[in-house]
Amino acid sequence: MRRTTVRNLFDKKPIGEDILVKGWVKSLRKSKTFCFIVLNDGSAQKDLQIIADESLAGYEDFTKCLVGSSLSIHGKLVESGGKQPIEVQASAVEILGTTPQDYPLQKKGTSMEFLREIAHLRPRTNVFGAVFRVRHELAQATHKFFTDKGFYYLNTPILTAMDAEGAGELFRVSTLDPNKLPLDKSGKVIWEKDYFGKESYLCVTGQLEAEAFACSMGSVYTFGPTFRSENSNTTRHLSEFWMIEPEVAFADLEEVAELGAEYIQFMIKHVLEKCPDEMALFNSFVEKGIIAKLEKVAATPFKRITYTEAVDILLKSNKKFEYKVEWGVDLQTEHEKFLTDEHFKGPVIVTDYPKEIKAFYMRQNEDGKTVRAMDILVPGIGEIIGGSQREERLDIIEAKIAEEGLDPDLYKWYLDLRRYGTVPHSGFGLGFERAVMYITGMSNIRDVIPFHRTPNHIDF
Repeated sequence: MRRTTVRNLFDKKPIGEDILVKGWVKSLRKSKTFCFIVLNDGSAQKDLQIIADESLAGYEDFTKCLVGSSLSIHGKLVESGGKQPIEVQASAVEILGTTPQDYPLQKKGTSMEFLREIAHLRPRTNVFGAVFRVRHELAQATHKFFTDKGFYYLNTPILTAMDAEGAGELFRVSTLDPNKLPLDKSGKVIWEKDYFGKESYLCVTGQLEAEAFACSMGSVYTFGPTFRSENSNTTRHLSEFWMIEPEVAFADLEEVAELGAEYIQFMIKHVLEKCPDEMALFNSFVEKGIIAKLEKVAATPFKRITYTEAVDILLKSNKKFEYKVEWGVDLQTEHEKFLTDEHFKGPVIVTDYPKEIKAFYMRQNEDGKTVRAMDILVPGIGEIIGGSQREERLDIIEAKIAEEGLDPDLYKWYLDLRRYGTVPHSGFGLGFERAVMYITGMSNIRDVIPFHRTPNHIDF
């Protein structure tokens, strides 16, 4: 007989049918003549209750199984008089795997810090099973949203020779023996002898390559891993994370800002529809009221202000911030959260940032001081999307590359996009883990990615 999942049983409720389920024991309660087994196979937030009679073969053995043991159970699906609508009357129980007394996931509360130490087991908990089912649905929502809008899904390189953001937060990739580096007479490494013949790194973004395809295919999006060697030990930063980066030819900043807001609202609606059980858990145990908060965001237009207006609001608030507020300095998380959580009480799109704090590829405004950049800020998180209208004027972007001290040879192909039929184009990046944090209410970004990579942590 083919195994069926707990999810399918709750969805279809084939009452009276013989079924086969397999999963892990969440609890087992034995009485004189029968026992209750609560099983979960990871396919759903719900657990399945099984009633097994003492007449079954191996009763004394399988009733000794501890939490975390795995069982295979044949039986008949019947209506239940308890909290759940269905349960299984077992006709045969087979032990697949047992656990010892020191199994780390017992029926008691445990800390998030401890669960990070057993990240290979934490998906078996209610909270983390819910997190990663929601993460799956958010990925599906991403592909549906952009596909339905006519975007093409693009796989951009993970290896690069370019620092696309200009921040220097790069992981070097090399096959050279660190104990026998080839050096020239001045003591510098001869990178021509490395695998790629030049210095190479893990990508911080797929944007530049996406621009090339947008300037050929109109609208594209990437969805893949990116890497930053920024030494940030915060609840909002990872060294390896996933990014969604749409790029749109012939679009200005206003168009992609609207696209970003619509995308966030689409994701929220998708998860509220597809993951009601998971969201109910988050609403009760992770962030009370998160469902109502998300429903409001999904139904409300996003506020729009300029960076200059944001600075004025922060200065006039008379609130004491840890980081000083002044024009020309980037907004910190505490500033962003004040704007979303306290001032506007909702999402905010901030545009037109000072050019000195933004990347070389952003389109310069006529004032000579700001660029066509935008961030979308959401309550509780701060920045969730960062984007810009790209500089399509060849002479200006050439001057910017020279000003930043970047190697023009590395960017020759990128400049060709401005030489050959240049067009206005825009795009943004959304950190996938921050979106998962926002929609689940989880407070630490390490808890919304299967195995986190942070400074001094590369376990599993």
